Amino acid sequence: MKVLLSWLNEFAPFADPTADDEVVALAADLTSLGLAVESVDRVGVAVDGVVTARVLRVETHPDAAKVRRVWVDAGDGVERHVWCGASNMAEGDVVPLATLGTEMPDGRRIERRGILGIDSEGMLCSPAEIGVAGDPGGILILPGDTALGVGYAAAIGRTPDVLLDLDLTRNRPDCWSVLGIARDLAALRSLPLTIPGRPVERSGSPSPLTVEVIDGDACGRFTATLITGVVVTTGPAWMAERLEAVGMRSINNVVDASNYVMLELGQPNHAYDRARLEGGLRVQRATDGETITTLDTLERRCTADDLLICDGSDRPVGLAGVMGGLDSEIDHATTEVALEVAWFAAAGVMATAQRHGLRSEASARYERGVDPWIVERAIDRFAELLAETCPDLVVHAPTAEGRGPSLPPAVRTTEVRISQVNRILGTTLTPHDLPTLLDPMGFTVADIGDTVTVALPSWRPDATGEIDVIEEIARAHGYDRIGRSAPRAGAHGHLSPAQRRRRLVREVLVGLGISEAMPNPFVAPDTMARAGIPGDVIRIVNPLVTEESALRSALRPGLLTVVAHNEHHRRDGVRLFEIGHVHRPASGELPEEFEALCVVLAGCDAGEAVRVWRELAGALGVGAMLDQSAPGDGMHPTRSASLRAGRDSIGVVGEIHPGVLIEFGVAERVAVLEVRLDVLLSREPGPTRHRSVNRTPSSDLDLAFVLEDSVPADRLERALRTAAGGLLVDCRLFDVYRGAGVPDGARSLAWRLRLQAADRSLDDTDIATVRDACATAAAALGAQLRG
Repeated sequence: MKVLLSWLNEFAPFADPTADDEVVALAADLTSLGLAVESVDRVGVAVDGVVTARVLRVETHPDAAKVRRVWVDAGDGVERHVWCGASNMAEGDVVPLATLGTEMPDGRRIERRGILGIDSEGMLCSPAEIGVAGDPGGILILPGDTALGVGYAAAIGRTPDVLLDLDLTRNRPDCWSVLGIARDLAALRSLPLTIPGRPVERSGSPSPLTVEVIDGDACGRFTATLITGVVVTTGPAWMAERLEAVGMRSINNVVDASNYVMLELGQPNHAYDRARLEGGLRVQRATDGETITTLDTLERRCTADDLLICDGSDRPVGLAGVMGGLDSEIDHATTEVALEVAWFAAAGVMATAQRHGLRSEASARYERGVDPWIVERAIDRFAELLAETCPDLVVHAPTAEGRGPSLPPAVRTTEVRISQVNRILGTTLTPHDLPTLLDPMGFTVADIGDTVTVALPSWRPDATGEIDVIEEIARAHGYDRIGRSAPRAGAHGHLSPAQRRRRLVREVLVGLGISEAMPNPFVAPDTMARAGIPGDVIRIVNPLVTEESALRSALRPGLLTVVAHNEHHRRDGVRLFEIGHVHRPASGELPEEFEALCVVLAGCDAGEAVRVWRELAGALGVGAMLDQSAPGDGMHPTRSASLRAGRDSIGVVGEIHPGVLIEFGVAERVAVLEVRLDVLLSREPGPTRHRSVNRTPSSDLDLAFVLEDSVPADRLERALRTAAGGLLVDCRLFDVYRGAGVPDGARSLAWRLRLQAADRSLDDTDIATVRDACATAAAALGAQLRG
């Protein structure tokens, strides 16, 4: 929420915009109230060297059709020649002239420069170039009686101001208005609060408008006020500048007044062209498939859950609480306005805005909660502001109104115990302290005693009970005046077995030189398919960006994106892991969600991924078989395997398919280990067995076998381990060869077996026995021992 200090100062004298120390103190006070100030920017600071000048004549150069030659007088009788790309100025207009040597806000320095051999002695300024409201595509035209040769800021009455950007929490809907912010600040500083505006005199003639609220559960209050004598023109300059400073575009005097009231009072409203309405206004649910074209010119198909504003012929003219319809918008032919000021239930507006992907300033306020009892003030303020540009304005009475059962009561109360206040806050307040703290914030205290009755203000729908009032007492009393104390706990916290094992996973992987990464959990809808992972993805209804509109069903694509990013920055061979949740569509109402682990090793082969798995499995005390007959989706068909625990597949290990690497723009081969971490963490580790350090020498036995491609290497390794028996310490595949001497459809696999006895040194007989046993076991699988 952005707010100008000058706007706040209309409610109370808070600070001088030109005094830095006062602005700093104001920002600190707002933050102490829970209205955190994210930034403080100075606006409206005049650009030195920009003065007013009158256009003497305008010509078009025959060889430069896109620019104009303009002669101006800055009040000193000197005729200056200026080249200008805009064409909206005419002889006699008063315009801002940036004289030679002026430093513009965008960093440009105005210097004498020639076009077609003719010098330009300055620059005529657009509104955007000097920070004022107006058409950025044309030169700013000042009133014809403006004095010449004076600074433009003084000529238009522009003064320095301060723009505060507040980070508001969702539970403070009242502070989505200048009034709400000023109310809290005035209470903190003990300043009298003055709300701008006055009651507007109403015409005695009855309003021809009628209002009917058919769905009162979604609309608690709806008013329509007929205003005649309207002349649609540009809004007041001061109003346009304020609106544009806080991020809203100035449209015309009617729309500007509507937006100004919304920002000032927090009450959304909408002005309809009365001539485009048939009869009165009706609030009702849409029928499935019913359409309305909103002000953004898009046709929107509604459902029965959407609330519409319709005219007497049931023609939709507005999407309730979100945006008005295009068919009834204000234009320059409008002379009568039907002003809607209403209260809609927050849940319904939020659902409609999300369903249509249409979040407006109005819906943002209705979603949080609007004061249903500020309607009359909003109507009067709108009429007062519009009267500045429409002197013949007439506000008809009485206002047509409809109410529904969802309308909150005008008065809500709650009981507050002073003992609870002091127990929760650690204070020593008395019942007589509460009116001083609460009354200025609108929480009226009555029945002073050990328990007091507090009337809750209508603009605070978030305050419903005693604890909410205690929070207001803390804010008013000052958090810095409340002492700090740590609660005593009867028992110390501890990690669950799964949490300890998850930490162990991280320790093992970091110990292996693998860094943890945290890619975005949201991906493009086609990312999984590009990674070779089949199946549907879960779409996000309201994504922040279109390119991230799906939930990931695997961690692998995110890490491959990181590998590609590092490669593009000339950093090869990255080793990364991620622990995170993935989501997959399921047959039930809720998707399948589980925790996964993925390790990617750029520049490595499948053997390195297998070694990482064995280190991890050994630390966790779990095991799994490698099944090369099912390499997994998106994996290399002959360099990958599934990890199986019994009949269940718990992951994959091996290398990424080359086609997938091309899709992600990765040039290196990439090894990967991907497992369901939730399954690993839930499995009970096997008992740890102590083994004494073996002090006898070990012997290495290298064996190479020719094995058909159809037989997985893992089967041969298991056979070798079984045949070697108790003398085997380690068995590692160190070479795979295809070529001369090896038949087609087969490969040569070389293992190194490390043998060691616990009680003696091994002799040649021991080695030969193991060698023969391994050859026999391999032969049973069709493997031939190479010489």
